[in-house]
Amino acid sequence: MHRLARQIRFQIDPFGRNEYAGWNSYAARPTTEGLGLYLALWVHLKSRLHSETGFVVNVSQIDAAVRQEVIPCFQQQCAEWFRRQYNPPMEALHELLRKTKERLEPVFKKCCLWKLELELNPFRRIGIQWETDEMVIYTEKFEFAAMHKLWNDKFDKKTNFELFGKCANPAGHGHNYILEVSVSPPPGKSGWLEGFEQKVREHFVDIVDHKNLNIDVPAFSRINPTVENLSKLAWKNLKTKLKPCKLIEVTVWENDRTYCRYSK
Repeated sequence: MHRLARQIRFQIDPFGRNEYAGWNSYAARPTTEGLGLYLALWVHLKSRLHSETGFVVNVSQIDAAVRQEVIPCFQQQCAEWFRRQYNPPMEALHELLRKTKERLEPVFKKCCLWKLELELNPFRRIGIQWETDEMVIYTEKFEFAAMHKLWNDKFDKKTNFELFGKCANPAGHGHNYILEVSVSPPPGKSGWLEGFEQKVREHFVDIVDHKNLNIDVPAFSRINPTVENLSKLAWKNLKTKLKPCKLIEVTVWENDRTYCRYSK
């Protein structure tokens, strides 16, 4: 079974003026000529490959379906919220994603639409997945900077450099890390977001931020502070601390090409 994900970027003018259709879908299409609400919708499909094309589905079909069936719904709903001066809570955005699923499922009858995610900005996204029971997932990114050295005293110097390369530099080296925390928020409750952010900072980010991980963080006194072990530490520190939210997974990015995701 293959899983295919496609992101569709678009802008909405909350003042209700006509949007500019645009030609650059890499930026946003439709778009606005001035200030607009930028959103990005991720559509996740899964199925067996089509034997003749090698596709789950042609991604141009996903683009067309979202622009024809979904974005007008977003435009109408956002204009209504703006007219009423109503700032929609998470529950209202979840309902909009459920309506999106209803509009897209008939288009992709031969595939399973198992997940939808809406990026509210480059650092926050909400989603619903339907693999088993419906699950609402909220994800937020945090940053921290730290230095470390990868070394094992059981090995000689030559072996350490063979295993860890430049990461074995005696003076250490640094990274600007990104932490992604995904939780299932409590249904029907508001006000949890501020507490969620504070708890992530208190129980993980402040522990590792601007620290020498080998020296300043006790958890790494006997194990290497690899991105794998950082993600496991984040899970361990946060798994019981984010109530009323339930922790789903954590992801630590070491750079834009390397990350490790941890969950249970």
